[in-house]
This record gives sequence, C-alpha cells and structure tokens, in this order.
Amino acid sequence: MTAATSRLPVGRAVVLLLFAGYFFLPLYAAVDFTLGGSRRNMGHTLSVWTGLVHQDGFAENLMTSLKIAAVTVVLLLALMVPTMAWLHLRLPRMRRLVEGVCLLPMAIPAVVIANGILGAFKSWPEAITGSWWILVLEYVVLALPFTYRSLDAGLSAIPLTTMVEAARSLGASWPATLWRVVVPNIRTAIASAGILGAALALGEFTIANLLLLNTFPVWTDQAGQQDGEVATTAAMLILFLSWLLLMLVSHLGRGRSAKKPEKAGTSR
Repeated sequence: MTAATSRLPVGRAVVLLLFAGYFFLPLYAAVDFTLGGSRRNMGHTLSVWTGLVHQDGFAENLMTSLKIAAVTVVLLLALMVPTMAWLHLRLPRMRRLVEGVCLLPMAIPAVVIANGILGAFKSWPEAITGSWWILVLEYVVLALPFTYRSLDAGLSAIPLTTMVEAARSLGASWPATLWRVVVPNIRTAIASAGILGAALALGEFTIANLLLLNTFPVWTDQAGQQDGEVATTAAMLILFLSWLLLMLVSHLGRGRSAKKPEKAGTSR
C-alpha cells in the first residue's frame, strides 16, 4: 500500500510531463520558427511579427473575422440564453432532446452544414448569401454544442426556479427577470460560451474556404503558400488571443467564487 501510494504521484508527474511535452514542444518550435529559428545565422528577431500588419490583406481579413466572431457571439447568446433558461424552468423533460439536437453539428460534416444552409437561404438576398453574414449563420449552428454545455452547466449550478419565482412575485417581467436575475448569476457560463463561439469563428477555415469567402484563416492559408513564417505567425497570433480570452474567463470565474465565501462571512 505504501509503495503503491508513493509511486502514484510519480506516475502522475510523468504523465503530466508527457502531455506538457506533447503540447508545448510543437508550440515552442512554431514560435522559434516565427522568430527566425529557420535562419540561425541572423539570430532571433521580431521582424516577422512587426511586419505582419503590413502584409497585404492582413488587417482587412482580420477585421472581417473579428466582426464575424462578434456578431456570432451576440446572435448565439441572444438565441440560447433565453431558450436554455426557459428549458430549465418550464420544459426540463425536453433537455435531453434539445441536447441531442444541439450536439448534431459535431456529427454532421462541415461540408453538409455549408450546403444545407446555402440551400435553406438560397432565396435570401445576395448581400447575405454572398457575404460574411452567411458565415455567421453557419458558425451559430457549429457553436451550439459548446454553448449548450456551458449554459446548461451554469443554469444547473444555481437555484433558478427559486430566483425566477421570487423576481416574478415582486412584479418583475420575464425580460427584466432574465436580464437582472438570471444573466448576472450565470455570467461565467455566458462568458465561456461566448469565448468558445468566438474562438470557433476566428479559427474556422473549411466552410469559409468552400464558400470562397475571405476570412483570416483563409488568408493565413494563402499566405502560407508564399511565406511559411508569415502564416505561422498569424496562427500564433490567433492562438495567443484565444488564450488571453480564456484566461480572462478563468479570472472572472475565480473572482466570482471568491466573492461567495466573503458574502457568506459578512452575513454571519
């Protein structure tokens, strides 16, 4: 027992080191490559990073992807937050069915989703079907699995029925209850869902390339055919931005957890 117990932390440490090496070694190689690791005679330099903004199409396509991500997150949350709250309150038996529907995009190939949405919106104006707005509609569908999981976990962790009944008994309307009671108590789950949706919109390549629309991932792929360092630097930029957003969500979650014991101690 004692020997097995003493070996257990060592085994965990070895597994963690292996996973860390599997994750960080390619990342280190990519960053080293962008800093001039492929040109050792010149040493490491930030010239590729500083010159990235001057690349043709960089700023335009990055702004397009940022707009797509922002609109996707707003539309996704506006659709799913009221739906999930209503599902938990009034239709709890339907949660399994809705979960299955929301998880379908993980099983359906992106090509099928792209063709399906194009077929569904073929009678819509060209300003939507031929622009980045069609990508927003597709990314909302693709982000449904992550959004459902995040919001479901957040709503399951709070006494939603008690909160809503108390607010309604005080005369609050449903929109006011949703905005002033439900949303503040699941803001970490909402932030997590938003970050995951934004990360998907910023990094998705297949559908945008199939529809011949210029986004930042498509530009990165095209730049990689001419200059590998530029493409790798652009990919690292999106990766670091996604990490920054995830760290922000994690910080918000820790801040919320720290306030609860403090309030409990004050009430005593």
